[in-house]
Parts: sequence; C-alpha cells; structure tokens
Amino acid sequence: MGALKDFYNNDCVPALKEEFGYTNLMQVPKLEKIVLNMGLGEAVQNPKIIEGAAQELTLIAGQKAVVTNAKKSIATFKLREGMPIGCRVTLRGEKMYDFFSKLVNIALPRVRDFRGMSPKGFDGRGNYSLGVKEQIIFPEIDYDKMDKIKGLNISIVTSAPSNNEGLSLLRLMGMPFKK
Repeated sequence: MGALKDFYNNDCVPALKEEFGYTNLMQVPKLEKIVLNMGLGEAVQNPKIIEGAAQELTLIAGQKAVVTNAKKSIATFKLREGMPIGCRVTLRGEKMYDFFSKLVNIALPRVRDFRGMSPKGFDGRGNYSLGVKEQIIFPEIDYDKMDKIKGLNISIVTSAPSNNEGLSLLRLMGMPFKK
C-alpha cells in the first residue's frame, strides 16, 4: 500500500468527517481518477510530435498513453477526422496515488515562481483541473532528449459533491493552494 493512501485513510478521513459531519464512511470524498491530457494542435503539420509526446506522458504517468484522434474535420486548421491530435492517460488506484504524491511533493515545487495552486480550478462538482506549462518539472523527463517544451492538463476527479469538499480533500492530501 502506498504511503499516501495510508495517510488518506488514517489522517484525511477523520479530519473530513469532523469538518463536514459525515456519519457514513462512504460519504467521505476520495480521489477517483486522475486524467493527464496533452493536446497537440501542431501535430497536424508534424505527425512525429505525437510519438514523442506519448512517450513522455507514459514516462510521467508510469502507464501507457493512448493517442487521441480528431472527432471532426476543421478546414481552417487543416484538420481531418481521425487524425491523431493528442494523447492522454487515465490513472486509477495505486498508480493514481503514486502520481498524486509525485505531483504535489516533487513536480509542483519545481515550477518557477510557484506561489500555490489557484483554488478556482474546481468545476462545481468537486473535481479539480490544472495546467502544467512545461513537462520538464517532472523528474522522469530528460531535458536533453526532449524535442520541444509541451504543456499538459491534469484533471483530478474526486467523489466530492461540492467545491468546498473537494478543496478540503485536496488540501488535506497536501495540494499547495494559495491562501
């Protein structure tokens, strides 16, 4: 079992129960999945970018990345239906906890001028999304081997019914939010 999962069960659950007055253990919000997504519009001109991005995402997540294809054709972007334009990974269970702890403890502190995450990234149903401008904040990425700085989106899906509960859950689990 991961250290973060034990920490969640032993420390976060009682704190959340006390804060929101849950009577049932199943009411306590928990992490459900983390989705990493890299949208690469420039792959239309240069299809090789996708392979590199998928490899980097696989390294970051520790799980194979899936290449995503265009749903519609858009003439102004020279885009046809079915062309590869991005890649994503969905993490659940043990890998999800491993990634979350790596994100909070290693990657985010390496961001330049980092003053904390904005608490505005919630969607109204307790899920949090953040964008990473450079993939080099992750320790697995070798700066010399990468071709281009690419950003990625990280969506953290929780079972929390509201933003406040989601915020409390992530804050207790160590996410550095601005005060």
